[in-house]
Amino acid sequence: MTTFSVLGEDTIKIGDRILNDFGHGEIAKITYSTELATVKTGKNGNTIFVQNASGFQATMELKVLRGSADDKVLQSLLTLYRSTPTTFVLQNAEIVKKIGDGKGMTLADTYILTGGVPSKQVEAVVNVEGDVEQAISVYTYIFATSARALT
Repeated sequence: MTTFSVLGEDTIKIGDRILNDFGHGEIAKITYSTELATVKTGKNGNTIFVQNASGFQATMELKVLRGSADDKVLQSLLTLYRSTPTTFVLQNAEIVKKIGDGKGMTLADTYILTGGVPSKQVEAVVNVEGDVEQAISVYTYIFATSARALT
């Protein structure tokens, strides 16, 4: 039997704000730079399995239109973190991917990220040959924990 996965209508939220001012292509990406576990095998095949708590950390990259309302909100959070990191309110984020089965049923693929701070400055490029990337602001956040749920 054939299985279909129909995607669209994703929702991206940081703090209480649902983001809408995206450009083209890949607009959000969640990555994990550390493995969830370490495995070490020794003599006679004896093996140690250890959970690595850093494996729950996630990095999220957001690409919004430069100068948009979302850009202004995200920049204000970045500025707040830079100016007073000790009083900065850690941000939560959520990405919900709606998945249809082609028969009218849907599933929510939800990523829940907690305890986040901006981790990079917004870079800029000036290009006179029509590069559309110069109209995009890229925000990078690192989150203490992350989870995924399919409901």
